[in-house]
Amino acid sequence: MTTIPARATSTGPDSAEFDGVRALVTGGASGIGRATARALRTRGAAVASLDLRPLTEPEKDILEIACDVGNDASVREAVTQVAQRMGGLDVVISNAGIGSTGGVEDVTDEEWHHILDVNVVGTARLMRAALPHLRQSAPTGRAAVVCTGSIAAWTGLVQRAAYGASKGALHALVLAMAADLVREGIRVNAVAPGTADTPWVQRLLAAAPDPDAALAALRARQPTGRLVTAEQVAHAVCYLASPRAGATTGTVLQVDGGSHSLVLPPVQ
Repeated sequence: MTTIPARATSTGPDSAEFDGVRALVTGGASGIGRATARALRTRGAAVASLDLRPLTEPEKDILEIACDVGNDASVREAVTQVAQRMGGLDVVISNAGIGSTGGVEDVTDEEWHHILDVNVVGTARLMRAALPHLRQSAPTGRAAVVCTGSIAAWTGLVQRAAYGASKGALHALVLAMAADLVREGIRVNAVAPGTADTPWVQRLLAAAPDPDAALAALRARQPTGRLVTAEQVAHAVCYLASPRAGATTGTVLQVDGGSHSLVLPPVQ
C-alpha cells in the first residue's frame, strides 16, 4: 500500500507554507476541490482527495480515495485510511456538495432531504470522523477546517431555494463549530464563492436554451464582469487553511467578484 509522505515534494514559491501539513479535500476530483488539492500540494502539503468518483489516473503526490459523504461508514473508513496512510491529519477541506435548481414549490421533499444530507450533514459526518485526528494535531498549530459555502447563503438567487438554504445552514454550522472548537486549537472557516467556472455551472449553461446568453447573464451579475475561477477559490481556501492564518477563525470569506457587497449602476 502506497503511503503519502507527511512532507510532499514541492518547488513552488510558497512550497514551505504547508511543509509537514497533512490535508484531505472532499469533492477533490474536479472543480474547486481539484484546484484546492493541487494548490495545497504545490504549497508543500501531503494531500488526499476524497470523491464519490475518484480519478482513475492519479496525479503525483495526491492520494485518491473513494468516499460518499452521504454515508457515515464510507466517511469514517475514508478518513481512517487517510490518517493511516499519511500518518495523521491536520487540515480538512469540506468541499463536496451538490446543486439544485427550482423555486420552493418545485423542490420535492426527497430533493430537500438529499441536498441537506449532502451539503450540510455531509460536513457533520466528515467532522465527526476527523475530529479525533484534528485534536491530535491541535498542539502543532496546524489544525484547520475550511468549508465551501456559497454566495447563495446570503444573497437571494433566482431558482436556488434548496441550494441557498443548504448553504445558509452550512455557514451557520461553520460558525457553531468555530465557537465549539476554538479553545481546543482547531480553526474553522469557510469560503463563499460567487458563480464559479466549474463543471456544474458548465452543465447548467449547456442545458440553457441560449448558452451564450446565459453565460453573459452570469458574468453581468458579478461586478468584475467575469466568473470566479476554481483556482481563485482554491487560493482563498489555502489562506484560511494555512498555519500562517492562525488568528483567523469563524470567518466566511467572500470570493465572489464583489457580488455580495457591491451594487453598481448598469453598464451603459
